[in-house]
Amino acid sequence: MASSDAQDLPVDDDSESDSNTVHNGSVISTVPDRHGFLGGTQYSTDAKQSISPNVMLRREQKWLHMFKHWEQFMEKNYKLVRDRCRKGIPSSVRPRAWLFLCGGKVVLDKSNNMFYNLKQQKGDARWIDDIKKDLHRQFPYHEMFVDQEGNGQKDLFEVLKAYSIRNKSVGYSQAQAPIAAFLLMHMPAEQAFWCLVSICDNYLVGYYSPGMETLQLDGDILFGLLKKVAPNVYKHLKKQKVDPILYMTEWFLCVFTRTLPWDSILRVWDMFLCEGVKIIFKVALILLKFSLGQTGVMKKCPTMYETLEVLRNPPQEIMEERFLVTQILRVNLTEEDFAREHKRQLVKRQAATALSAKKNRQQK
Repeated sequence: MASSDAQDLPVDDDSESDSNTVHNGSVISTVPDRHGFLGGTQYSTDAKQSISPNVMLRREQKWLHMFKHWEQFMEKNYKLVRDRCRKGIPSSVRPRAWLFLCGGKVVLDKSNNMFYNLKQQKGDARWIDDIKKDLHRQFPYHEMFVDQEGNGQKDLFEVLKAYSIRNKSVGYSQAQAPIAAFLLMHMPAEQAFWCLVSICDNYLVGYYSPGMETLQLDGDILFGLLKKVAPNVYKHLKKQKVDPILYMTEWFLCVFTRTLPWDSILRVWDMFLCEGVKIIFKVALILLKFSLGQTGVMKKCPTMYETLEVLRNPPQEIMEERFLVTQILRVNLTEEDFAREHKRQLVKRQAATALSAKKNRQQK
């Protein structure tokens, strides 16, 4: 999962006033964008269209009120919380909102300094080596992680190490690193750790286990749902026998932190932490539908190779915040649709397993 940012970075030796040489020899901007990026594919020179200060202040006050009565809102007025997440959480309260939404606040309050105790432990050598190898690959052009000796990479190491010790059955997976780094951009290490715990253990259950059977099952569910959302794309992928695991792995494992523009990622995460994994499915369905479903695209994809190239590089316009959020809210899938497809795929897998076992017995 090495980052491709280094290949995308323009180098201009004549622009000393606007650039600077960093530890790895690459030349990047000395002025971070509004999200803290100094270069790479996520760097943006565009100023986000701002909501009026009065509207933003009202939204912030509403969230602060909800924090004071969180359990009551979640139990009796969840739809209001969901609607406010869909509108976009104000950046000033987003870190606290994410901590509350994912359940990290609950486990943090009960943790009795567990994170700091885990930091003191050495951890399993095999996971420690893997974590260290991956540190420099996580958003290398963000101001938090650009310095290999900086606090960003140190905190990232501690968060990932602590999780590998706490959950020995999973240990460490490469795909956890961008999620942990993403969280660290928004909150202190201890809070990021407990958010990571909640996400891995409650949202992405089984995704990081050996064999990734849960991810494969969700890939089949995604493909089944695609038949309803975009039947023409479904037929194209089925005809070419494109296994979902070939295009959806990074989307799901990293919750789009390595795929979408930054403003889009933030909005997706606002909804994901409130509504759960179905948001990942909806974003994936949108990328599939609008990447391959546009006029003439499938004709230009006569083989699996061209099809996968399109899916690995979705058109920029369909990933932009306004378009993507609008389409997420338009996806016509109910809770019953998700439950029905999940059950259908489980039955298919069980039948396939039973048939395979029967063949093995007959061969013996």
